Amino acid sequence: MTVSAKFNVNRAMCPSRLILEHVTSRWGVLVLATLIERPYRFSELRRAVDKVSEKMLAQTLQTLERDGFVHRDAKPVIPPHVEYSLTRLGHEAAEQVWGLARWTERRVPDVVKAREAYDEGRG
Repeated sequence: MTVSAKFNVNRAMCPSRLILEHVTSRWGVLVLATLIERPYRFSELRRAVDKVSEKMLAQTLQTLERDGFVHRDAKPVIPPHVEYSLTRLGHEAAEQVWGLARWTERRVPDVVKAREAYDEGRG
């Protein structure tokens, strides 16, 4: 059985759907796209990902760590020093969402224009 036949994100119970949800979630995309630059400490990452709450960032990092995308390196020092970085798998996923994020930034004017045309047509 090929991988594409075995796993199909269009099927409700396929594990690939949940993984895709984690990677493409609002905060998942932004965390992966930020970590592609370099490792970050929690507080640095929270500042870099504007408007993410401490709770949501912690949950997102835990989910991405569990899925094998993020490595959490806790140094045994006082005060605690924890650094987050991408694993090889995480770097691969981050490259995908990084491309989508940059494409989105480039295409904002086109989307705004389409929205205006749509709204004019409906109003």
